[in-house]
Amino acid sequence: MSKHILALDQGTTSSRAIVFGREGRVVGSAQQEFPQILPSPGHVEHDPEAIWSSQLDSARKALASAKASPADIAAVGVTNQRETTVLWERDTGKPVANAIVWQSRISTPICERLKKEGCESVFRQKTGLMLDPYFSGTKIRHLLDTITGLRQRAERGDVLFGTVDSFLIWRLTGGKRHVTDVSNASRTLLLNIHTRQWDDELLKLMGVPRAMLPEVLPSSHVYGQCDASILGAAIPIAGDAGDQQAATFGQACFEPGTAKNTYGTGCFMLLNIGEQPRASKHNLLTTIGWQIGNRTTYCLEGSVFIGGAVVQWLRDGLKLIKTSAEVMQLAASVADNGGVVVVPAFVGHGAPHWDPYARGAIFGITRGTTAGHIARAAVESMAFQSRDLLEAMRADAGLPLAVLKVDGGASVNDHLMQFQADILNATVRRPVVAETTALGAAYLAGLAVGYWKDLADVARNWALDREFKPQMEPQRRDALCRDWKRAVERTLGWSAP
Repeated sequence: MSKHILALDQGTTSSRAIVFGREGRVVGSAQQEFPQILPSPGHVEHDPEAIWSSQLDSARKALASAKASPADIAAVGVTNQRETTVLWERDTGKPVANAIVWQSRISTPICERLKKEGCESVFRQKTGLMLDPYFSGTKIRHLLDTITGLRQRAERGDVLFGTVDSFLIWRLTGGKRHVTDVSNASRTLLLNIHTRQWDDELLKLMGVPRAMLPEVLPSSHVYGQCDASILGAAIPIAGDAGDQQAATFGQACFEPGTAKNTYGTGCFMLLNIGEQPRASKHNLLTTIGWQIGNRTTYCLEGSVFIGGAVVQWLRDGLKLIKTSAEVMQLAASVADNGGVVVVPAFVGHGAPHWDPYARGAIFGITRGTTAGHIARAAVESMAFQSRDLLEAMRADAGLPLAVLKVDGGASVNDHLMQFQADILNATVRRPVVAETTALGAAYLAGLAVGYWKDLADVARNWALDREFKPQMEPQRRDALCRDWKRAVERTLGWSAP
């Protein structure tokens, strides 16, 4: 048996590749940022060629970092920024436009139109999602409606749609496989999560031709082989899941009632609810977690659009810091936030508010406010937004959810994790391997080829790095959360026409 699994973790701001060993530990890795394209307020794009080149370069460098040859790799797993929409030509593989990123609000008018036509309940019931520009289907519709001749080409099957996983697998297999997994497909507004199939009624309402859609397969499955020219050997591609589902899997949240929160570009909290979908009463999403064989796991999800991206804004927008790593030093330069609250609704609010017209704001500024106060409040916004999600989850699940597993880039920050435990009044547990998104993709791929035997084999790898218990006085917690809620209320509907 080959020694390692290669995970490709294609994220919103960077492409990462990690080589894992049998114990689920990192053997080698590489990462590369790529440009963000911001054509207008609330609209975000990526160049698909930049996604591909950065991911391929990272994969090759990760193998070199691990001192691994292609023969050492048992399988490749793919995980990706979800909902980001890529359209490309079947014959050439070339993109027909920039990818529309999951954060983008460009398709808000399409959502408003469908809501006025009374379609929202149909989408909610069949997909478990809100009718929101966040999801892929409205992005496809926008491109088909605005690029001359594109709809006709799509109806002929000459133009293909994929979320980023589909685009990468297409490229990795030399254009031989146009596929996705159920977790990514469940984020399009086009898949019926009860049947796990593309739905004709939804396709008609959204105006998306079936001919452009990928085949939907389980999350742990041999989809095809890497073209030998890509990585040096015909390695099986055997795992695929959207980044948040992959992170939940990597955190070994295999039992109903277990939950994790990922601190990446956004913050995403998922709760395993078992093998039957359940509708949320508190504006959370019902989504497919993963499918292995014939068994499908469903999750409740809360999505925060701007999590760690607020640190990029401090760096690139306000230029308060030169590198993202400097943010905690600046935040630690003050004892507290000084009454400042930052609401980073740069592209609207996700759960539980679902307001595409909200915009970001800073409250509580005085003559004594410093860059340190703003930095601290910006970092704290990740914890406050995550608390909003957990409160909705507790209400939906009817469970106390006293423990939250955490992962992602910002989870390595002890100060933020302690503040998160304090604000949640819950225990926060961080694993030894924080990059659980890539690890989840690796596990799914490894299970498909027999590298790991079963879920119990995977679960044994989970190891605790540190546990954070709440220490904040209840009165202090209540006051901070009250200020947060007041600030959020003032951002709602800001850019509405």
